[in-house]
Amino acid sequence: MMAIEPDATSTTIRLAHGAGGRLMSDLIRDVFVPPLDNAYLGQMSDSTVIGLPALGRLAISTDSFVVHPLFFPGGDIGSLAIHGTVNDVSMSGATPLWLTAAFILEEGLSLDVLESIVRSMAQAAQTAGVQIVSGDTKVVESGHGDGVYINTTGVGRVAKGVSVAPNQGRPGDVVLVSGTLGDHGIAILTQREGLQFETAILSDSAPLNGLVATLLTAAPHTHCLRDLTRGGLAAALNELALTSQAGIEIEEEAIPIQPAVAAACEMMGFDPLTIANEGKLIAFVPQREAEAALQALRAHPLGQRAACIGTLTADHPGLVVAQTAIGGRRIVRVPLGELLPRIC
Repeated sequence: MMAIEPDATSTTIRLAHGAGGRLMSDLIRDVFVPPLDNAYLGQMSDSTVIGLPALGRLAISTDSFVVHPLFFPGGDIGSLAIHGTVNDVSMSGATPLWLTAAFILEEGLSLDVLESIVRSMAQAAQTAGVQIVSGDTKVVESGHGDGVYINTTGVGRVAKGVSVAPNQGRPGDVVLVSGTLGDHGIAILTQREGLQFETAILSDSAPLNGLVATLLTAAPHTHCLRDLTRGGLAAALNELALTSQAGIEIEEEAIPIQPAVAAACEMMGFDPLTIANEGKLIAFVPQREAEAALQALRAHPLGQRAACIGTLTADHPGLVVAQTAIGGRRIVRVPLGELLPRIC
């Protein structure tokens, strides 16, 4: 299975339009933003922060999950739906509190399968410390779905003094990553393709709110957070470089990647920087707080492989440049679409 870039000139919706790459960015910019734009939507973050006089600042996010297969090494669509929205709310520096859950079920889905998914969601919500407070269920005819799709919306509260946003990266900031890249995407791929490696590859799907709280305690002036989902590290860094209008320089050798993931990517022609995670984040932290932040991440169970991988610079604003292992430099570009569709 080799990576093939999708057609950028398509006039119909393709799988790549929902995959976190350049086609998805173009779709949002050209189709959704013009008729729907407002001050809140214009934040263009994983979650939108809204100030309410009586409640303070709330962060709100919504996401839909169509992962195939429904169960994969290290997780399932139920726990993934909780983790994904908890993490999006957390990337605003908020504490997630409440979620809604909407299900689109396909006629013929086994009740045992559905019950297993719902139990997994309940356990994931309990672990993350959030409550599912509202929901909806729809059923479509057999052949018009793929078992089950789930939408979750999350609400959290942003503490006083916390200011985290995609446009706040500053030259001199240190780029931290909380762990190994590509685990979720490659776990999904191995399940689909029946691939086996000497070391089992598990999804890293996990709730990051506790890790974010630990990080912000150690580095309260953290400028930006982003979880590494569709499009991986490459998509996240490019989006934040453009939003902050800063350049980003990273060291490829400093980026943690499991050997089995690196081997799978090499075998199939994938760049690990473009493969999704569901339990990792990057943080832009001021230099003076970077070491404390790194040590705090490493002390947390979900951040033991955290690493400093680069810095923001005033040079080449909007571009991400990688120092390669052989001493060269390359521009890290955003893929047109996701090389592995339906991974979340």
